[in-house]
Amino acid sequence: MNSSSPEPSLRDYLLGSPAGNAAGQPAPPRQSGRWRVERDLLDRSDGTQGTFSGVVIFTSVDDGGLALREEGTMRWPAFTGPASREYVLKPAGRPDALDVFFPDGRPFHRMGFTPDASLDTHWCDPDTYRVSYSRQGPEAFSYSWDVTGPRKDLLLVSHLERIPE
Repeated sequence: MNSSSPEPSLRDYLLGSPAGNAAGQPAPPRQSGRWRVERDLLDRSDGTQGTFSGVVIFTSVDDGGLALREEGTMRWPAFTGPASREYVLKPAGRPDALDVFFPDGRPFHRMGFTPDASLDTHWCDPDTYRVSYSRQGPEAFSYSWDVTGPRKDLLLVSHLERIPE
């Protein structure tokens, strides 16, 4: 029999597992998780490269999902300055995945690390966005977007590390 504890849900992983208190009792669940993000940006159509550096904050919401806010600095040959975005993550009916929505409620893609939840596709007429997630351990994960179509030919690779409390 396997005595190890089960993997936490994706939601719990993103929020982080707080340590127990001095009496050994479990701590109440965290309400937010903070991650440092470094993203490499490549426009394959002309070789243009850029970066994004910042912070991603996952905040617990009442429906069991998460609000995601990313903010930082984008560096692109024609622009250097602040950049941000927001998404809504909702329970996907399974603990190892979350469904990602745009702030206006339109569906975007599924997020997860297990083989059957780590890859997804989003059609944004006329281009196709393919995402791949990979967990590097309890404190780091990455994902990449491969965007192809008549308007875009991009590779966006993001690496996230948990910011200690």
